[in-house]
Amino acid sequence: MEESLALLKNSVGASEFQYNNTLLTQREDKIQYIVHKWSSYSYSYLPENIYYDRPSDQLSRWSSDSNNPPQFLILKLEKPAVVKYILFGKYEKTHVCNLRKFKVFGGLTEDHMIELLDGGLKNDHISETFLLRHEIEGNPFPCRYIKIVPLQAWGPSFNFSIWYVELIGNNHWEEVKHSMNWYNTYREREAIRLCLKHFRQRCYTEAYEALSKKTNIVLEHPILTQLHTLLVTQGDFKACEDLVTQACNEGMFDQYISQQDYKPDWTAIEPVSSKTDQGSGARPGMRGGHQMCIDVLTETIYMFGGWDGNHDLADLWSYYIPTHTWTCISHDTERDGGPSARSCHKMCLDYERKQIFTLGRYLDPAMRSPERLKCDFHMYDIESQQWTFITEDTAAMGGPQLIFDHQMVIDIEHQTIYVFGGRVLVSTPSNSTNAPDPIFSGLYSFHIPSNTWSLLKEDGPTLRSRIGHSMLFHPVKRVLYIFAGQRSKEYLNDFLMYNVDTKTVHVISDGKKKDGCQTGFTQRATLDPELNEIHVFSGLSRDKDKRDNVKNSFWVYDIHKDKCRSCIYKNENIGQQYWMKMQHVEPVPRFAHQLVYDHLRKTHYLFGGNPGKDSLPRLRLDDFWSLKLSRPSTEYLLRRCRFLIRKHRFLEMSTQAPRQAMTYLQTELANMVDHSNPEETKEFQLLTSSLFSCSSAGEESDAAGFDGESISPHFTQRTQLFDLLIEFFPESMTQPKKNLVDLIPFS
Repeated sequence: MEESLALLKNSVGASEFQYNNTLLTQREDKIQYIVHKWSSYSYSYLPENIYYDRPSDQLSRWSSDSNNPPQFLILKLEKPAVVKYILFGKYEKTHVCNLRKFKVFGGLTEDHMIELLDGGLKNDHISETFLLRHEIEGNPFPCRYIKIVPLQAWGPSFNFSIWYVELIGNNHWEEVKHSMNWYNTYREREAIRLCLKHFRQRCYTEAYEALSKKTNIVLEHPILTQLHTLLVTQGDFKACEDLVTQACNEGMFDQYISQQDYKPDWTAIEPVSSKTDQGSGARPGMRGGHQMCIDVLTETIYMFGGWDGNHDLADLWSYYIPTHTWTCISHDTERDGGPSARSCHKMCLDYERKQIFTLGRYLDPAMRSPERLKCDFHMYDIESQQWTFITEDTAAMGGPQLIFDHQMVIDIEHQTIYVFGGRVLVSTPSNSTNAPDPIFSGLYSFHIPSNTWSLLKEDGPTLRSRIGHSMLFHPVKRVLYIFAGQRSKEYLNDFLMYNVDTKTVHVISDGKKKDGCQTGFTQRATLDPELNEIHVFSGLSRDKDKRDNVKNSFWVYDIHKDKCRSCIYKNENIGQQYWMKMQHVEPVPRFAHQLVYDHLRKTHYLFGGNPGKDSLPRLRLDDFWSLKLSRPSTEYLLRRCRFLIRKHRFLEMSTQAPRQAMTYLQTELANMVDHSNPEETKEFQLLTSSLFSCSSAGEESDAAGFDGESISPHFTQRTQLFDLLIEFFPESMTQPKKNLVDLIPFS
């Protein structure tokens, strides 16, 4: 059962305040006896009704006297409770002292707390509730103290204000007592594990074995205990390699790999001409504003239309990835019964039924006559190579009007197409001097089997339409992800989620924070439903001078963690000399390009676009690239582990049998080195210096333990190697990360 643990309201005080229980009897079912204190020096003010949220009262708040760290507010509960949520109230309008960034800590004492939340408030008048970390290993843990640490206010040089705080969770003592008992047992177990780790590292073998036998507490996964025995105690390096190989084959390195950042690997694609096409070396020409889609089952990319700098195009191409072959399916789709030449349209592909749908286009103002302002809708059947003219005007069927720069995705399982945003094209009278206010299209769905359109959401506050945005469909979660774009002169960086079954909108981010994905307003995005990742390749961005700049960067958003990873690729180079040298290494920055993703083979494909050169306004690109996002493979990690083991074995051999060590270096150790990698090659070459070291096994100094007995240097070095190897294993399998001696403070 969850209920409010505390409703707190007061201005900052220089000293500690205590509120007696009689003051809070009106809400005693929801309020605990509270002590709070602020770390800074300030005035003391106690409102009459401290437990009421007063958003219209400018003086009703805690406020620090500065924004210099450390600033913090400590809340003390009458007794421990499982605190699950924290709610922040606000002033009735935006305020410079609102917390843009803050952290929340919790624990049973003031001196020992763990981080429960790293968050920030929107600068508005709406209360916000945050989920706090309240479980360890799936079990709820109690807190007595909650510490709020402001890090940044919305005003860059203003002090911090907290208008209202409410803690929500479970304070029923019978249930909390159970959590207390588990938590005390957990702390006792972790304390013993720290002791076991310390005893083993210091070679206190008898103490380690006695404590382990007495408590029956396991320090780590049995395979790691076996690894420690083979490596540190016995020095059986061959058996260590076999054990690490077994662990790798059983997937024990997978979690480590998933936590590593991607590295981009661009490859310029050189096509092979198709024998079935007229002309030698045929390939699509320069263009921007074109469309591409990919059939992941047949490994075929389709491209249609675009603008070459002078004219709209009406050609349809396919690219077969295994043979690197372009084929021109049609030089003029209108002549073949398909859509006319166009740009700024959209396409989507049903790779199960082999159907491509295309909708929308841009028209110059001079061409916007009423008879032309109709949104035609076409379908291309890949197997029969035939176009179907679905309708002359989707608006007449309840669909969108003629739009451009919209987004279109397909739900293959339910055979439904979703279209969102885009600017509606309207005719402009020839004698008019004022441009009409832009009209933006809403969210529509098209059910393919029944040939029916439905308006799901009009352009409005809950779902603001735009152009230059991204929209992706997650086939498992059955939601649309919509983000970024441009609305008139407003540049958006919000992130929304629309559930296609419940027809509800959820705001993941309002875009006011600047620490997320900065994608610009002509970005291209893809989604990997298996990895639960959104990939974003940016285009145009807006700088401080309100000018458009062409900057390409690549971001990865983790859907499960609701977190944007760091930018894994960025290219802002504009110098001609740079691109003369790098044009075959990475693509030049661009916008109006196209990007598709093969989620089965984890590869992106990029074609064309506008480089944004003012000196060549009609220039468009025709380069073609593949992009793989790579992480360390299991094969690489296994080879790295075997290299580290053999390196250590070589170092031990070099102090005892230098000639034997030299042979081992040239054969066994060299086999574990990627000699095409400069860093690995240099590390390998430096190992030879150990053969000429003056020290020998007998001259090495021994480390002394607490009892004065010496610890073999081999034991210490092998322990260090063991600690290095277990970093590749899941934390749930390993010994504690902390060390016992680190918990002892300086006097």
